[in-house]
Amino acid sequence: MSQWTKPGFVLALLLLSACDNAEKAKEADRAADTMDTTSTMEVLATGSNIAGANGVYVGPDGYLYVASVVGSDITVIDPETGKEIKRYTEADGVNGPDDLAFAPDGAFYWTSFLTGEVAGFTKDGKRVVAAQLSPGVNPITFSDDGRLFIAQCFTGVNVYELDPAGQQEPRLISDSLGPGCGLNGMDWGPDGRLYGPRWFTGEVVSFDVDDNTMRVEASGFGTPAAVKFNSRGELHVLDTKSGEVVKVTDGKKQVLAKLDPGLDNFAFDKDDRIFVSSFADGFVKRVNKDGSITELQPGGICNAGGITIWQGHPVIADLHAIRSYYADSGQPIFTERNVLGVGEMGGALNLASDGENLILVSWFDGDVRVWDPIMRKRLARYGDLSMPVAAVRYHDGIAVAEHGKHRVVVLSDAGESVIASDLPAPTGLVVDQGDLYVSDRARGQILMIASDGKPMDEPYVVADDLDTPEGFVLTPEGFVVIEADPGRVTRINSAGDRQVLARMPPGRQATSEAEPPSMVFNGIAATEDGTLFVTGEMDHVLYRITP
Repeated sequence: MSQWTKPGFVLALLLLSACDNAEKAKEADRAADTMDTTSTMEVLATGSNIAGANGVYVGPDGYLYVASVVGSDITVIDPETGKEIKRYTEADGVNGPDDLAFAPDGAFYWTSFLTGEVAGFTKDGKRVVAAQLSPGVNPITFSDDGRLFIAQCFTGVNVYELDPAGQQEPRLISDSLGPGCGLNGMDWGPDGRLYGPRWFTGEVVSFDVDDNTMRVEASGFGTPAAVKFNSRGELHVLDTKSGEVVKVTDGKKQVLAKLDPGLDNFAFDKDDRIFVSSFADGFVKRVNKDGSITELQPGGICNAGGITIWQGHPVIADLHAIRSYYADSGQPIFTERNVLGVGEMGGALNLASDGENLILVSWFDGDVRVWDPIMRKRLARYGDLSMPVAAVRYHDGIAVAEHGKHRVVVLSDAGESVIASDLPAPTGLVVDQGDLYVSDRARGQILMIASDGKPMDEPYVVADDLDTPEGFVLTPEGFVVIEADPGRVTRINSAGDRQVLARMPPGRQATSEAEPPSMVFNGIAATEDGTLFVTGEMDHVLYRITP
């Protein structure tokens, strides 16, 4: 056992927790916490302004509207300068928008991917719900005469026509486009047909929306993410796997622009300039008529989640990418992007070092993977998990905090072994000298749940009265934990004394029970010299804290 979990120490700490910790926590709150004035926090690396740029549309006012599922907002930017003009947020009634479109009368609507709601604002600003469907509502478009169409992708396969006023029931156009996705970014064609890409088949198809018949318009794409028509009625396709914008004429393909993989959607303005968004990097770029590319919104860290130290440097889980930075300068070492649903790496909301490899975790994908960053190869995968939040190597297997089953389980080739159960919100995991710890976000505790590979008869509470603890590390000076909702980096020493090392913006809240309460994991890692690295979820940065 480590010095933190020897029986005598644990009993003392439990007594301390029962008698003193709660009062200490209250006193700390009343005094606005004890700040460690000797520690310094600095931004080591910056990222995007948008937490993953999804649907994009040029509005009737000439501005560019950009949806963000994880950011739960719609950002309005100047298409010339990239300057942010306005941002619609949850306070305005916007929740997890994936795509958006304007009606001919000036109203605009969006799809809420995580909740299944299709909502919008009428031209006079009144919020209206067109439909409440199951999660996975994704692309949206209007016909020239104001008919509204949406489709599902990744957690559904249906294509619907909706009543914009929400008075009529949704009309099903297709439920046979699976598996995995109906259509993604759609557009209304000049021939009066609904066009859309099939993510997993490499095709572009169109529908006669009155008799619901389909035909294939183009094929042979890597992963087509969106289709759009310019002012001349010419079909264009965004291939997210290759990072290309492709013009299709009589079946022939012409690459108009080459960007990074992980693209989400695109739009034309009245001059047929192309605007492209990236779910992996969060950037928005303009493809000019001469083929040059102008960055309007920066890319980089979008959804800074879990973090680990690998080969001496921090690596961040960034939902659709993993990113490594030099610990001293913050300069990037590598970025590995994933194309949702088709990339070998898979997504990552948390990660941990595993010798020469990394362990990647995604509650959205419902799996844990062992990834070789050098060979860029997946070595193992454990699937069909229920909202896994964290995973670490433990003895002969991988310990997983599985929120959907409220437990910590060890997975191995021999099967699974439950380490701890009945945990309301198991979140972060740490291994130290054979001991396994978990943070429980709901209970506000750090618990020791196993030693030398064997579960405790009862978990030991080694830290209590924490406010939404997520990521944590064990250092020679004690535990350092991220308290997500108040945005605190707190150190707890062996006597139970607490110091706030740094403050940052509070973490994002889950939008529904379909996500774990941590949503995007708030991570922390430490190097051997005691330097701490913390992910800034809300401001899309990597922090370095020098105690």
